[in-house]
Amino acid sequence: MPRPTEQKALATTARRPASDVPAAVLLACLTAAYAAGDRHGVRLLVHVIARREEDG
Repeated sequence: MPRPTEQKALATTARRPASDVPAAVLLACLTAAYAAGDRHGVRLLVHVIARREEDG
């Protein structure tokens, strides 16, 4: 069950524009997540990279 402070933090974060992360950093994070066997991290980063390509 989410706590009220968690909901407030998520709402605040959702209103802020995301910072532009260099492609090299995203690739390094993707490589690390893949090497660690972090399927959720890999999936998240693939979506971030795909969204970045759609916007760019």
